[in-house]
Amino acid sequence: MGKTRVLVLGYGEMGHAMQVLLGDRVQLDIWEKYPAGGFQSAVLEEAAPAADLVLFCLPVSPHREVVTRLLPLLAPHAICISIAKGLDENGQTAAQVFAEVLGTRHPYALLYGPMISEELRAGRYGFAQLGCAGKATEQTVKELFSGTRLLIEYSPDITGISWSVILKNVYAMVFGMADELQMGDNVRGYLAVASLRELDQIVRRMGGAAGSPWHLAGLGDLVTTATSRDSHHHELGCRLARGEVEGIEGEGVHTLQMVRRHGLFREQDYPLFELICSIVSRPGEGKVRNRLETFLKLQQHP
Repeated sequence: MGKTRVLVLGYGEMGHAMQVLLGDRVQLDIWEKYPAGGFQSAVLEEAAPAADLVLFCLPVSPHREVVTRLLPLLAPHAICISIAKGLDENGQTAAQVFAEVLGTRHPYALLYGPMISEELRAGRYGFAQLGCAGKATEQTVKELFSGTRLLIEYSPDITGISWSVILKNVYAMVFGMADELQMGDNVRGYLAVASLRELDQIVRRMGGAAGSPWHLAGLGDLVTTATSRDSHHHELGCRLARGEVEGIEGEGVHTLQMVRRHGLFREQDYPLFELICSIVSRPGEGKVRNRLETFLKLQQHP
């Protein structure tokens, strides 16, 4: 029996990380829509039919277009795996897109957790929750990464881990704000508890299991994103605290926009989420320090 065939979609940071993790273990094809620097992209129509697993190292926004294009090409046993931690323009998660387009015709899975690409490429450990339906899919994906430094645990709560990992980018920004303003370790500790409390409430509101955010896709990835020097969302929070408003964009910012545009839940029901949303959408209304301190004082009087 030949090597497992894996098709990686996207040759950005995570595409590079998957190449490092899997390149010596499987037969790897990499497709990049806009190849640069002499990179030779695989031809989708040739690589997709041979793939045993397809890794979506892409933002959520193009998922529907790409999955629809792949659907008639894929072998019946092929598994689609997404690592995308955002919402598309319809306010849908990667899991929802997979469920609508693939249905029961192909198995799919999600990999979410603290797995910074720079660290994976440097040979450091990464950690992820695997969300999928079916023991066979779970076993195949675990075998794919067995022996690598990406350590995986299973979760049946696809909705819960999806919303945990998506919303943690929103909450990571407030940690950057507090750190930039030198509000101290005590405030950081409080923000961690407040963030996880709201994450758990929102996840349940969206159909996930209670307690789901207290694991790798939620707490684990929140700590990583909220404290890492390489974290884009922590840096966004720092910039907002400095009064910088140009170029404030990323998955967390887009998530805030989609929640509001599609009315996915009432932001007023979650005070910290509402505060972050107000700072991102109306950064000029009062200093960030004043708004954060007002929020903290109000928590004493529920």
